[in-house]
Amino acid sequence: MDVTSILFYVFSAVLLGAAFMVVTARNTVHATLFLMLSFFQASMVWMLLRAEFLAITLVLVYLGAVMVLFLFVVMMLDINVEGIRKGFWRNLPLAAGVGALMAAEIAAVVNDGFAGVPQPVFDEGISNTHALGTLLYTEYLYPLEAAAVLLLVAIIAAIALTLRERKDTRNTVSSEQVKVRKRDRLRIIKMDAVVPVVTVPDLPAADEGQTK
Repeated sequence: MDVTSILFYVFSAVLLGAAFMVVTARNTVHATLFLMLSFFQASMVWMLLRAEFLAITLVLVYLGAVMVLFLFVVMMLDINVEGIRKGFWRNLPLAAGVGALMAAEIAAVVNDGFAGVPQPVFDEGISNTHALGTLLYTEYLYPLEAAAVLLLVAIIAAIALTLRERKDTRNTVSSEQVKVRKRDRLRIIKMDAVVPVVTVPDLPAADEGQTK
């Protein structure tokens, strides 16, 4: 067994253990950290498969942006974990069955689905990233553009849903803010100076006897 095989089994074992801890962890912050660990181990497996672009993309996008955002959201929200975990063991058999079905489908696709697909041939001098970019922007250009249009529509829909008017929130109109002048908001009033009169309180009778 060579070093590559040993690293593959080590990364895969850590990946499976971290994925199991994501589901079984009682603390949501710990579950998020275990999910970040599982993503990192998956990127290491891709690195062993010489898919450097996918590995770096997984680290930069998911670990560097998405999972950090999830971690901040989980830390700021007050989530009742005990209430969520009440039906965990009751739904475990169904979840295990669905997971086994998905694993069987993935195994069937990996074993037989790509048997008749010809692998693209590239020159020896180009990198994995160069080869992937060439393949995406030549043979898969139209599916890539369709995915980009779908993402653009999703972004516009999210902005439209966020900017809708709500009665329980305060918002300002930018056009009205620009039209505001100083004389509309500030009024100067001239007042005469008033000197405050300081009065000294009288001493009590008991205090006067002690001073004498």
